[in-house]
Amino acid sequence: MIHIPKGTKDVLPAEAYKWHFVEGTARRIAALYGLKEIRTPTFEHTELFLRGVGDTTDIVNKEMYTFLDKGERSITLKPEGTAGVVRAFIENGLAGGALPLKMYYLTPVFRYERPQAGRLREHHQFGVEIFGGKGPETDAEVILLARDYIAALGVEGVELKLNSIGCKHCRPKFNEALRDYLRPRLPEMCPTCNARFEKNPLRILDCKEEACSKINEGAPRSVDFLCDECREHFEKLCAILDGCGVRYTVEPRLVRGLDYYSKTVFEFVSTAIGSQGTVLGGGRYDTLIENLGGPAVPAVGFGSGIERMLLVLENTGRGIPAAPALSAYVAGLDEAGRAAAFALVAALRARGVSADFDHADRSVKAQFKYAGKMGARCVVVIGSNELAEGRYTVKNMADSSAASVPAAECAAYIAANFA
Repeated sequence: MIHIPKGTKDVLPAEAYKWHFVEGTARRIAALYGLKEIRTPTFEHTELFLRGVGDTTDIVNKEMYTFLDKGERSITLKPEGTAGVVRAFIENGLAGGALPLKMYYLTPVFRYERPQAGRLREHHQFGVEIFGGKGPETDAEVILLARDYIAALGVEGVELKLNSIGCKHCRPKFNEALRDYLRPRLPEMCPTCNARFEKNPLRILDCKEEACSKINEGAPRSVDFLCDECREHFEKLCAILDGCGVRYTVEPRLVRGLDYYSKTVFEFVSTAIGSQGTVLGGGRYDTLIENLGGPAVPAVGFGSGIERMLLVLENTGRGIPAAPALSAYVAGLDEAGRAAAFALVAALRARGVSADFDHADRSVKAQFKYAGKMGARCVVVIGSNELAEGRYTVKNMADSSAASVPAAECAAYIAANFA
């Protein structure tokens, strides 16, 4: 027997409705904010992620699924969504259209890492990207969209954490102060943090090792090193959020795991899935488009794992709406009854009413049992007696009542009472 690869998961028919709920909510909230969907390939040239995501990130160093195709080109399954969207934006000349360009996506992403709660080697993301909005209002809009998405799912107990990590003008001063603080403490820190020390000390603040986290508690704060522009941007963002009644905590140690972020970074964190509690995270990345060969267009966005959100819903006891029930199951008792059942099912489906019939030549008892498992609201019985009388028996599965309905009116009756 061939088994599923480690770090992947089947979404079975009995569970798919939960995904529909989360994905449908994402699409609905995105539409409220005027976002349109973008779909990019599952794999890209490896160079895109080396230049876009950053060579100091765990994603690039440890987690990418990279291979040579038959043309000896280095190809990578996308480990995150933003870089591909930026590539599409540049390649298709979208900067020449109306800006800001507001987009969202629902996509699989691939990372070779230790599978954990809500994070698999193949997992799925709801992502939002807004290209062309420079001011803090755009940051606030993305954060409000994220908040509304989480609220629409019914997730409670989620905290918004917010920080500014500055820009290319003020971050070097912060990086130097951070190095000065960390240098004498490096012997106590993990090998990964030591490797990051020269290339990108900011990433050290993201380390989850206990010893490193404890040292980081006393590290300098990025907000104390902001230039005038970054400080004004962050203060205005906080004022906008305050005005909208959005509760948040300024978290000076918050950085994101990708190198392209600048200025605003944020996370929505839940305690329902343990220490790895981020259910949605994002921020601003004003230089990424230019760094990948496009025009200087500012950008801000977020990503949220679908599996992780489903886990939060499960652990908090939030009831996902039940899967839509089958309106009618039509039971044919003999060959003529099955032919009539097929015709009635076709008529019901033409009216937009969900319906099914027996595909396995079962007994009437077995058909009722199957209909019950399918959650059918009613069962229509068609046998020789029903065909002779021209009336079908419609049984209400909720209260076991039955009605005799003229065959010609049966589709309309079911549509009015069980759809």
